Amino acid sequence: MVMRQHGSGLAGAVVAAALVGGVIATAAGCGGADTKVARGAAEDPAAAVRTAADRLVAAGSSRATTSMEMATGGTRVTIRGEGTYDFRRRSGQLTVMLPNSASGAAGHPPITELLAPGALYMKNRGAGVPANKWVRIDTATLADGNLVTGGVTDPYTAAGLLRGAQGVTYVGEENLAGTTVRHYRGSAPLPAQVTKGFSKGAVPFDAYLDEQGRLRKLRQQFSYANQGRPVAVASTTLLYGFGAAVSVRLPAGRDIFDGKIQP
Repeated sequence: MVMRQHGSGLAGAVVAAALVGGVIATAAGCGGADTKVARGAAEDPAAAVRTAADRLVAAGSSRATTSMEMATGGTRVTIRGEGTYDFRRRSGQLTVMLPNSASGAAGHPPITELLAPGALYMKNRGAGVPANKWVRIDTATLADGNLVTGGVTDPYTAAGLLRGAQGVTYVGEENLAGTTVRHYRGSAPLPAQVTKGFSKGAVPFDAYLDEQGRLRKLRQQFSYANQGRPVAVASTTLLYGFGAAVSVRLPAGRDIFDGKIQP
């Protein structure tokens, strides 16, 4: 797996690699019945986790906060994002912040990312892309399945991995920002089309579900090799504010940059 340097070191490299063809960068409600099912889920941990994605779709939409921690060779950086996501349309908009450089200098300006079925759009990409232009990535061409591309794990894609959850155990009940959640731990196999992008074929996870079985927090750990050096990626997604309005307006063709992207 090849990473190209750009922006703030390792963090910028994730965004850059995706854009230049690298392979770093694919029942809700509050009714009594749902609550009863969620409470009984501790007795069947795998069933609870495997249906979490469907319950997000039923919920419709939410606000989302993302964090992606990357570590290699003693270097550790964190990329953060915040925005909204529509689980029925599988689309969302996030503002992504790259970290400052090691010297403390200001990092890359915020990047606006639009997530849509089969595509990722980035604005304020930098490195040769005009400020008023978008870059479009066909996510079907990404070896990582859009799990770490651009420093953000697509919330629906991340939740979708849980449908194949294995070895799930119930850790216990916890409080997450004032909401009672149930903590589950296990691993999920990666789809065959993206396993070549990672060092391991399964992703360890910690999932936190609320009383309605909706995913509130998901932490997944990915691993891949970059020019022979191991890189560990921990992606955390927080979901809240269910029912939030989501407005995603995809850019017109004339607003998409079709020139050469600098590494």
